[in-house]
Formats: sequence, C-alpha cells, structure tokens
Amino acid sequence: MTMFRKLFLGLIGLGLVTALIWALWPQPQRVDLATVSRAPMQGAITAQGVTRVRAAYTIAAPITGSVTRSPVEVGDAVVAGETVVALIRPADPVLMDARSRAEAEAAVIEAEAAVGVAESDLRQAETALRAARTQLARSRALAESGTIPHRMLEEIETTYQSATQTVEAAQSRLDLSRASLTRTQAQLIGPDLNFDPSDDPGACCMRILAPQTGLVLDVTDLSARLVQAGAPLLTIGNLDEMEIELDLLSTDAVRVPAEARALIENWGGSGVLEARLRRIEPSAFTRVSALGIEEQRVRLRLDLLAGPQERQGLGEGFRVTVRLILWEAQDVLQLPQAALFRQAGDWAVFVEEDGRARLQIVEIGRQASGQAEVLVGIAEGARVLLYPGAGIEDGASIREREG
Repeated sequence: MTMFRKLFLGLIGLGLVTALIWALWPQPQRVDLATVSRAPMQGAITAQGVTRVRAAYTIAAPITGSVTRSPVEVGDAVVAGETVVALIRPADPVLMDARSRAEAEAAVIEAEAAVGVAESDLRQAETALRAARTQLARSRALAESGTIPHRMLEEIETTYQSATQTVEAAQSRLDLSRASLTRTQAQLIGPDLNFDPSDDPGACCMRILAPQTGLVLDVTDLSARLVQAGAPLLTIGNLDEMEIELDLLSTDAVRVPAEARALIENWGGSGVLEARLRRIEPSAFTRVSALGIEEQRVRLRLDLLAGPQERQGLGEGFRVTVRLILWEAQDVLQLPQAALFRQAGDWAVFVEEDGRARLQIVEIGRQASGQAEVLVGIAEGARVLLYPGAGIEDGASIREREG
C-alpha cells in the first residue's frame, strides 16, 4: 500500500470520527426570549354590557278603553307637554245576542209605559192643585167677610198644601221613570263602528302628552286595540343620558372598587369611550349559563362619560365590550406569565446568561393581561425563556429562535 493511499484512508477515518463527534455533541436548544421591563400595568375584568337610556319613561294606559292607532312611531322626536303620544276613547259596548236584545227592548217598552203613567199622574195632580188653589182663593174672600168660619179656611189651606205635595211627588216619579227609560235605552247601544280617529279628540278621547322631551324608544303596538288600565303603550327616553348595564359573577363583583373607571370598546364607532361605575346592586340573581350551570350574578350600572358627539349612532340596547379597571399602576417591573413555572412550590424562571439557561426563583405580585409583577428575584433588563419545556434544565445551552 502506497503512502498516498494510507494518507487518504487516514483522512477519511478522521472525517468520520469528526462527523460522529459533531452528531453526538449536544446542540443549543432554540428558545423564545423576553425582556423583563418596567411599564404601566392594570388589572381589569372584561365583560359584555348593554347600553340603556337612564330614566326612560314607560307610558301606561291610565284607564281601560280603546287606544287608537299610535300617532307616533319609534324614533320620532317628542316634546314634553306638547306632543300627543296616545289617544284613548271609551271602550265600545259588547254585542248582545238575540235573547239579551229582546229582553232589553222589552225593558225599554216597560220604561216607556211607566213614563206615560207618571205623566198622567202628574197631570191629574196638577188639575187637583188648580182646583185647590181656586177653592182657597174663594174661601179666603168668604172668611174675610165672615161668611165661613176660620176653621173651615184652615181645612181648605191644608187641602191645598196636600195637592201641592202630590204634584211634587208626581213630578219626582216622572223624573224617575224617565231616568229608568234612559238607562234601558242605553242597553241597546251597540259598538260604534263608524268612529273616525281623525276627528278632534278633545270631545271623545283622552289625550296623553309626552312627559319628557326625547325620542320614542319603543311602541308596544302601533295598531288600534282594547287596553286595560296599566297596560304599557310606549317608552320615551333621552339618548343624551346614557348608561351601561352589565352582569358580573358575584365573586368578581366584590373585587370591583367604588367608582371604578371603565373603557367601552367594540361599540361600533372609532376610539374607546370612557365610563365610570355608578352603582353595584346589593342583591344577586341566578342565571343559567350556556353550559347549563347556575351562576349567581350581580348587575352593575356605569355612567357613560363620553358626550353625544363622541358616540354618535350609539342607541338603546346596543351591545358593547366593557373593560372594568380594578387597579392600575404606571411603573411596574413585569415579565410575561408564559415564562413562569412552579419549582418546589415557588415561582421560577429561566434566565439567559451567556447562552446558558439559569434557574432563578422569583416572587410574583399581581398578574393581569398575560403579565406578572416581579417583586423579588430578577432585575430589569434580564432576558427570560418563554414556555420552557421539560428538556430545559439549569445550565442548558440555548439559542434564541430567529423570527
């Protein structure tokens, strides 16, 4: 074997050994890194809310009757004390069946006969009164001349007074009979099918005026119909006075501070609207979630601070996203929650030092929005591993993943 051949085989063997060593040599693990920094931080609860008009007026029917077709529609502007928002006329009488109508007609005939009898009695009484009056005048003249005694004159005066009272009683019986006739005739009145709602409502109907200046938010029914006293007719509100209503779990509601600041997002317009908590209702209610779980929830009401020009188009019952601020700080040392893991009951992270992963125990404070406040254990500017896997150990060789 020549020297050249031996050298060639030696080089091949050296290359194989070198490739084997390179293949078996531990390679740095590629990882994602983040920098520990100081920045503003805030804790918040995000929930779905609904816009409401504060102090909306629901107008109800004050009496039982027939409401005409609504003179206003949803979105119409109304002026307090001027705009007619509803017209109510007395309810039509019910239709009678043949038997009831025959009985009513018979009652009318009976009442008419009673009126005739009363009129005849009155005429008789008036005739007797005229005769008694004439007799009294003649007797007084005779008593003055001494032709008849005064005792007889007194008896004639008593007869005259009795005749007067008989006329008054006959007149009362006639009035009573006429009233009874009117009542029985009223039983025959049927529904007024020829009512014209365009007529002047002053004489036939009750006019309901708007109690507040604003917009009509809802009309129960535009059509004419029979309503009972207390039935809702329409709702009026002022869109300049808006609030936000949202429901939170009772365990979250107790964490909300008084007059907490809130940000209204995803409301359909540009920008974020400011709001402030006004009230947390003192009692909770039960609601079944989409998963069928009973939850105790509490209703919160927030005042919308943005003016009408900043929230144009936002109306009653619109859904919005509410970010309720629980706490906030401007200068907080923080790191991503993705870098944290448990180590013997403590929080720990891997810190990158000269291409090596170094285990570091840290003390964590408040956590929010994927960030954790660092109280003790790491300094600003340190670089920590994100999502450390099981293969990462203290002192392991690492390299930052590109891109």
